[in-house]
Amino acid sequence: MNDTANKQALDAPIQTRQGEELDTVRLADYLSQHIKGMTGLLDIHQFPSGFSNLTYMLTASVHGERIEYVLRRPPVGANIKSAHDMEREYKVLHALRTAYPKVPSPLVYCDDTDVLGAPFYVMERVQGVILRSKKPDALDLSAPVMKRLSTLLVDNLAALHAVDISTPELQALGKPDGYVRRQVEGWIKRYENAKTDEIPGMNNVAEWLMANIPDTTSAPTLIHNDYKYDNVVFATDLSAISAVLDWEMATIGDPLMDLGTTLGYWAEENDPMPLKMFGLTSIEGNLNREEVVARYADETGRDVSNIVFYYVFGLLKIVVIAQQIYARFKLGYTKDPRFGSLIFVVQAGADMAYKALQSGKIRGF
Repeated sequence: MNDTANKQALDAPIQTRQGEELDTVRLADYLSQHIKGMTGLLDIHQFPSGFSNLTYMLTASVHGERIEYVLRRPPVGANIKSAHDMEREYKVLHALRTAYPKVPSPLVYCDDTDVLGAPFYVMERVQGVILRSKKPDALDLSAPVMKRLSTLLVDNLAALHAVDISTPELQALGKPDGYVRRQVEGWIKRYENAKTDEIPGMNNVAEWLMANIPDTTSAPTLIHNDYKYDNVVFATDLSAISAVLDWEMATIGDPLMDLGTTLGYWAEENDPMPLKMFGLTSIEGNLNREEVVARYADETGRDVSNIVFYYVFGLLKIVVIAQQIYARFKLGYTKDPRFGSLIFVVQAGADMAYKALQSGKIRGF
C-alpha cells in the first residue's frame, strides 16, 4: 500500500470541535507528571469519527522525540456512567494485555475532573488501517480484498471469544448469570429514558425481545460489545488485525450477544442507507450476515440456531445508542452536525428489527 493510501486509510485528526476543546495547559502539566520524559504537549487534535466517547490525538515531546498518544474522555453532556466509564475501560485494557495482546497499551488514567472536567485516560497510538464508512479511493478494497478482511474480522471475533477468562481481573469484568435478561431490560429502559419521537415498531421489538429471552445461553466468554470494522486496526498491508479498540462496553457474558451486535452493524447492499454509516460491510466482496454466522459457527462450534433473537437485540442496541446521542444533540450538549441525522438510524434500525422478528430471518426480508 502506498503512502497516499496509507494516509487516507488512517484516521486523520482535525481541529477540535467547538465545545469539545481540552485545557492544554492543565493537561500538559498533568501528563508531564505521569509520563516519564514528557516535557510538554506539542499538539492536540480530535479524531472526527466515532459516535460515543471523544477521542483525541496528542503529540508530545518525550525525551526530545515527538510521540503520539490517544486520549479518550466521555462525551459532553453524557450521564450514562456504565457506557462511559473511563476507569473501567482503562482497567479492561490492563487486564487484557496478557490474555489478548491486540489492545493498545494503557498509560495514564485520571479521575481528577479539575484537569479536563471529566475522567479520561491516555494510551499508546496503534498505527495501521481503520476502515470507516467512507471507502478510501487509493486503497485497494476490491471484492477479493473485502472477502479476506470480512473473514479476518469474523475469525478475530471468534478468537476474542476464546480468550482465557479465568484470571481474577477478567472475571471481575462482569456477572454472566442472567446477563441476557439484564441486557434486554436495560437497553429497553435506556431507550425510554432517551426517547424523543414515536418510532413505529419499537414497542413490538421490545415486547418480542422480552418474550423470547432464551432459557439457555452459550457459556460465558469475554465480549467486546461494539465489535465492527471501525473498532479494529488492520496491519498496513491488510494481512491481519493488529488491534481492537474501544473496549468501553466489554464484559463477560453470552458471546452470541456480541455476535448479534456485530450483525446489527453489518449492513448489506440492499439495506437502508442510514444503517450503512457504520462501516464498509455493504460493499462488494464482504460476507453477508448469514455467511458471517456460518463462519463464526464453524470457528467456534457454537449453536447459532437462535441467531434471529441476537440479531434483533443487536439492532435494538444500535437504535438505543443512536437515540441517546440524538437526544444529547437535541438538548444542545454537542454541536457535531452528524448527530442530527441519527434519528434516521433509529427509524431504520427499528424497522429492520421488526422485519427480522416477523420473518424469522436475518437477511432477505
